[in-house]
Amino acid sequence: MFRGLRADLNIIKEKDPAFPGKLQAFFIYQGLHALIFYRISHFLYKHHLKFLGRWLAFVGRFFTNIEIHPAAEIAHGVFIDHGAGLVIGETAIVGEGCVFFHGATLGGTGHETGKRHPTIGKNVMVGSGSKILGNITVGDNTLVAANAVVLKNIPANCTVVGVPGKIVRKDGQRVMENCNQAQTLEALQLEMYALQERMRRMEQAMEELQSVQTYPERYL
Repeated sequence: MFRGLRADLNIIKEKDPAFPGKLQAFFIYQGLHALIFYRISHFLYKHHLKFLGRWLAFVGRFFTNIEIHPAAEIAHGVFIDHGAGLVIGETAIVGEGCVFFHGATLGGTGHETGKRHPTIGKNVMVGSGSKILGNITVGDNTLVAANAVVLKNIPANCTVVGVPGKIVRKDGQRVMENCNQAQTLEALQLEMYALQERMRRMEQAMEELQSVQTYPERYL
């Protein structure tokens, strides 16, 4: 366990630009606390003390606002940054070097049995609010952007964005053209503003026409 704790502290130092030192991280990083609760509950769960393991996982969720099922398989050397609202399901598998942000979910689709949660490779970054659902695999060194929803297998060395998740980079090369989310959103907003302005002018013209018909003497 202490070897795993040292690995979890080391990756915080490696990945967190605001790393305050191992002592402070040990006492104030709720992501690290959640992993400590998980590792103890996982040990109990695997040694046929399932109720005790589930209860300890419940206690950990209460104190950290991070829910990790004790049956999940999480390697040592994982960093949960902030982490509030993070959920990792029962049959999820997480490789070493992964980074998770708040609101992310490794969940199921509700249509599978047995292995129904994702397998995450090594050195994967899972952005805030993203959802990775079902018995799928996310390859090593992949970046899942914030709020992406991933429903299919993703190979290694990719960047995934959008709903549903689409690969926009692979091995450092752009895969899909014209798939910049920020530009697409800006274009949609401009189109909406244009439509709203057109509707406003039409309503104004209709009001003026109605006034002419109701009070024609004003316009003579």
